[in-house]
Amino acid sequence: MHLTTPAVRSTLRVVRPFHTFEGEGFPVRRPFPQPGLPLADPFLMVEQVGPHVLGPGEAKGVPPHPHRGFETIQYVIEGALEDVDSAGHGRVVRPGEVQWLTAGSGLVHLTRPTPELLSDGGPQHLVQIWLNLPARLKATPPRVRYGSAPGDIPRVVTEDGGAELTVISGATHGVRGPFESHTPVLVVHARLTAGGRAEFTVPAGHNAMLYVLSGSAATPDARLPDGHLAILGREAERFAVEAPDGAAEVLVLAGEPLGEPVARTGPFVMNTAAEIHRAQMDYQHGLMGRIDT
Repeated sequence: MHLTTPAVRSTLRVVRPFHTFEGEGFPVRRPFPQPGLPLADPFLMVEQVGPHVLGPGEAKGVPPHPHRGFETIQYVIEGALEDVDSAGHGRVVRPGEVQWLTAGSGLVHLTRPTPELLSDGGPQHLVQIWLNLPARLKATPPRVRYGSAPGDIPRVVTEDGGAELTVISGATHGVRGPFESHTPVLVVHARLTAGGRAEFTVPAGHNAMLYVLSGSAATPDARLPDGHLAILGREAERFAVEAPDGAAEVLVLAGEPLGEPVARTGPFVMNTAAEIHRAQMDYQHGLMGRIDT
């Protein structure tokens, strides 16, 4: 391994994923939240579905459910799904596409497999990321944005050809992702060749993580098996990842911590218990809208 350059962030810990089921019963693996790692400010959750191949009739979705107080990033790598919400948005999200939902003051949302995936089966692989909103923007109106690669979402190959980077948000390697968040973040899908390496720069003090989507990866001081998450130190601006054992795919996340209190219950993320109670009451009284299914 050649990740020995000084002033590269150290690895604070490596986290095993938590395996569970979501929605109508599809399996996911989740590095956080879990006991001992409730969040990685400003990120609230990372969840991976697949990669797997579904048979006919096996695809499952998520019935109508509310969101308030945060943003969701849904990145489809393989397969397709349909998103519908009570604010009137609806679209099929296909491979290489992203749906960035700012729930803000609240809405009701559902995700379901496309009729083709449900009837025929096929490959499925996607990632969902929850990103907190600062207290001053918890009540911002809901908003949905979409982007697709390579048309909207830039891809860049590192100078030595060791990695191809899909830049969803933030800036790296001379390109900027199309999605602007309310707190500065970097969200990148890195595809590393065997022996490939990629280096990133973010401000010191920002949190940074590396989640292995497939294969195995390494930092200067840790091995990262498939599905594991590396929490990096904040002592330097640069950090690096490589694939010493073969090709690998890594989700790169970094962001400026909000440093605010977090109160959360299921699909609501606020700053106080009183705000959570208000969100529950508003949802029960239909103030976040409804979806006719």
